[in-house]
Formats: sequence, structure tokens, C-alpha cells
Amino acid sequence: MFIAYVILAALMSAVLLSSAAAKFIRPKRLVGQMSTLAVPYSLLPFLGAVQIAGAAGLIAGSWWASLGIAAAVGVTFYFLGAVAAHLRVKDFPGAPPAAALAVVAVVVGLLRAATL
Repeated sequence: MFIAYVILAALMSAVLLSSAAAKFIRPKRLVGQMSTLAVPYSLLPFLGAVQIAGAAGLIAGSWWASLGIAAAVGVTFYFLGAVAAHLRVKDFPGAPPAAALAVVAVVVGLLRAATL
């Protein structure tokens, strides 16, 4: 189970860091999507920092289980917020990818909890 946690945590961290980089680089596609979701432009650096913290927590969770579980919970809530943001503006095609990432975050947390 621990190996599965490490692999999924690494993959989730890669997704989080990639998404965080986009929040700081601000490509036109991302800015347009955030406008559609009514997310203020000024919130992008905060969202990127939250994603970096989540990735760091998942990786550090390999050594400190409590931190890994807490990070997985935080990442889960982050992506549930993303699902809510998509549904709020009736962007139904955008909700399933965020929901899938929320489910993966739950699985990562459960895997880490199972290895205590």
C-alpha cells in the first residue's frame, strides 16, 4: 500500500505543480477559463500557492503520514471547490476532470491512512 501511495502522490503532485505553474505563467487559455468561472485574476497566485503546498504535503507525507493525509484532505477540498465553481456557472463539461482529481486525492489519503 505504501508503494501505491508514493506513486499516486508523485503523480498527483506532478499534476498539481503543472497546474500551479500555469497559474503563475497565466496562458491565455487559463485566463479565459478562469474568467468563465468568475474567478478573479488576482486569486491566481493564491490558487497556485495552494497547489504547490498540496504537492509538497503529499510528497512529505511519504515520511510524515499525518502531513500526507492532511495534504490529501486539502487537495480533495481544493478540487471539490473547483467542481463547485464549474457547476455554479453551468460549465458542466469542466466539472468531471476536477471531480476525478478529487476522487484521486481521496484515494491518496486513504492509501496513506492504510499504511499507518
